[in-house]
Amino acid sequence: MMTLNPKHLEQLEKKGISKEKAIDQLQTFKVGIPPVTLVRAAVISDGILRLSAQEQEVLCRYFEAQCSTLKLLKFIPSSGAASRMFTSLFTVLEDYNPEQETLLAYIERTGDTSLHTFIKGLEQLPFYERVVQRIPENGGNTDETVYRFIQEMLREDGLNYGGYPKALLPFHKYGSETATPFEEHVKEAVLYAKQGKVRLHFTISKQHEALFRAEEARVIPKIAKVTGAKFEITYSHQKPSTDTIAVDMENNPLVDDKGAMVLRPGGHGALIENLNEQDADLIFVKNIDNVVVDTQMENTATYKKLLAGVLLQLQTQVFQYAALLESGNVSPQIVLEIQSFLEDRVNVCLPESYAAMDIASQCTVLRAILNRPLRVCGMVRAEGDPGGGPFWVKDAKGNISLQIVESAQMDTSDPQQAAIAKSTTHFNPVDLVCGVRNHKGEKYNLLHFVNAQQGFITRRTKEGKTLKALELPGLWNGAMAFWNTVFVEVPRETFNPVKTVTDLLKPTHQVQHSLKMVKGTNV
Repeated sequence: MMTLNPKHLEQLEKKGISKEKAIDQLQTFKVGIPPVTLVRAAVISDGILRLSAQEQEVLCRYFEAQCSTLKLLKFIPSSGAASRMFTSLFTVLEDYNPEQETLLAYIERTGDTSLHTFIKGLEQLPFYERVVQRIPENGGNTDETVYRFIQEMLREDGLNYGGYPKALLPFHKYGSETATPFEEHVKEAVLYAKQGKVRLHFTISKQHEALFRAEEARVIPKIAKVTGAKFEITYSHQKPSTDTIAVDMENNPLVDDKGAMVLRPGGHGALIENLNEQDADLIFVKNIDNVVVDTQMENTATYKKLLAGVLLQLQTQVFQYAALLESGNVSPQIVLEIQSFLEDRVNVCLPESYAAMDIASQCTVLRAILNRPLRVCGMVRAEGDPGGGPFWVKDAKGNISLQIVESAQMDTSDPQQAAIAKSTTHFNPVDLVCGVRNHKGEKYNLLHFVNAQQGFITRRTKEGKTLKALELPGLWNGAMAFWNTVFVEVPRETFNPVKTVTDLLKPTHQVQHSLKMVKGTNV
């Protein structure tokens, strides 16, 4: 394996990456990352909590009664570029020539049915007028007009939407105005995260900070005027020290034409450091592209209150038990009560050795388990959606716990593991509420609860060459592996991501649901 030369060490030092960490990453490429061992899928009544309408109402009220004493924060990973939304349209720009074939012929040739959907709903896109105003008059060739629309929308000398952060694209249209995901998240937060100030934290790419601050200056006064709310908006960037080394297929550090190592962002798992720096009692975590229009926002907010109510109710009991154990004044009966609470309400599987321990040793185990961050995660019914699923997993020491597991972490070549993976009924829409303080009000160091063995090794292409990249344990996967975890079923309508541009045509992203046909289209 290639050694690190002085130039490489200097490069690492500037990033804040230690030599030991770099060597550890290279060793990880060499030995690989073992897949997660699935025990069984988490389902209703076995890892996923289903609440009645009455229980939901009680828990929402519990949150509303408690929230005035809490410091609340909404944390939104927002550095993602919009380029993936337009993947198929970038292909159109490369492969389609309006002078040589019709769009219908192109769709039949490529099988790109998403382009058909895009054309049919073109006028319902929130940025339709903005793009059309920039296109010179055309001679009536509809196929060419659509092609020029795509050009103007995506090219760098046009609106360059493919180069924008997804957070700042127009997602929804209200009359003559449009709203970005940034704006919609702010409006949504007013409904459940208002305590003194509405506090939101966006993790962003450094090069886009000026754009985000401009959007903040545009929307915050407008929302404040309507709602009467005050806001505190903060930003952070993924730390350079969380970048990881890329290697070639022989596990040697990849270098560029100047001899510098190729370093890559460590994935969303790097954001555990950003989350760790936030000062809040309760933190709501939600992806930037999961938003809805105004008319459906109240319903979404209700389920945020529900998740928070579940967390606060559990946390109250956790704090009481933690304080009791710390006092040392506990009877065998109380120890059994705490054990039952952890097993029945917090999905804790105690180690096999626990039963044979004396009371003092059992109290030590229970105290360690109670003194962990707590997360309550929404789970929606799976309908073929990509994303992490809820599973009971076994670690290298034989401990069983409840985790969110990505497909990349599974060994689906093993028939038994593949069968468990297919048996899941729900998936994680990245809808979390986090309690990050202990019973004394002290903030946990979240970096102490990361399972470093749950990263990912992926294959990428750079300048035509295949490379291997290392992603850190995912923010809601291995980065939270040693948290106490509760899964709660939430309705499908709380999950409305925009992964492709045509998702903007779905009812949850349309103020008016009736779609118009593009006049004169050949498709």
